[in-house]
Amino acid sequence: MKGPPPVAEWRLQQQGISAPLGDDPAATVRHLLAVQAQDYYGSLWAVGLRTAGAREADVERAIAERRIVRTWPMRGTLHLVAPEDTRWMLTLMASRAIARDRARQERDFGLDARTTGRCAEVITRLLEGDGRMTRGALYEALAERGIDTEGQRGLHILGRLAHEGVICQGPREGKQPTFVLLDEWIPRTAPLDRDEALAELGRRYFAGHGPATMQDLAWWSGLTVRDAQTALEGAKPALSHHDHDGARYWFIASAEGAAPVAPAVHLLPPFDEYLVGYKDRSAMLDAAHNRQVVGINGLVSPSLIVDGRVGALWKRTLGRQGATLALTPLRPLRKADRPALARAAKRYGEFIGQPVALDAG
Repeated sequence: MKGPPPVAEWRLQQQGISAPLGDDPAATVRHLLAVQAQDYYGSLWAVGLRTAGAREADVERAIAERRIVRTWPMRGTLHLVAPEDTRWMLTLMASRAIARDRARQERDFGLDARTTGRCAEVITRLLEGDGRMTRGALYEALAERGIDTEGQRGLHILGRLAHEGVICQGPREGKQPTFVLLDEWIPRTAPLDRDEALAELGRRYFAGHGPATMQDLAWWSGLTVRDAQTALEGAKPALSHHDHDGARYWFIASAEGAAPVAPAVHLLPPFDEYLVGYKDRSAMLDAAHNRQVVGINGLVSPSLIVDGRVGALWKRTLGRQGATLALTPLRPLRKADRPALARAAKRYGEFIGQPVALDAG
């Protein structure tokens, strides 16, 4: 009996990198449950990479049409999520970020419950009626009403209200994100109790990121190991597992025995789920290159994947004639990989709507 493919190769397939998940950007996001998105254009490409024929404008249109929501559901970090997943994820996971930051916000910024409640009331009045405002416009409006937003205080106000489910981000105005009222932006959904939410988290994480371990789930969600164990237990009826090198890897049962795919080259954006989605990245990243790919500040660099592993970093420069992608190899690129690299660059150029030139270093 043929065994399962290597972990990295399997993840490439399950995440929709080696073969697209479909042709709908919103369905791609739903499959992954959440796509890290503090780098806006990188998150668009993360979705486009996994969606057949998608262009940058297609992903932005799905955000503007409210089929994808950009908000802070976990780890205090911006993500793209499906509308129907937004509220239960905020309730389950964003509360940890609120609890973590509450004492510091009260001490350093005077954001106690009464003050944040007033901020919520003011911003609700400003945005109600399907309104949308940029961060700068909100800061000006808050200041006019006697609410200080200087320094980092404004960011903490908006972040707190996003975590509490008052606001989320809407479509961009030029290059600036706007903020909208969550309850006006997307339909209300029936709440899940905590055990139901944990089980849903487990099922969806392992469906979109498997094969992965329980520790990977805890890292990705920002929940405690105990909560991750509960999520795994609730999801087990839908899961299978594979033991490898002393670790137990879980995946959605329907993916068992997935056929290996041909090795290829892939251009991943910064903070891509292929790297961010796991506590243990050893299947995809050599230990010697870890600090070059994942900075001490948590920045995950744009990466070139060769045979499932990070082989180079890349940086985009836009010019009048198109885009240049400059590679910084972490190991020598093989001559045999050049055609696949050219195809990956061409696909990226199609996505952004510009010709792409490669500078392979």
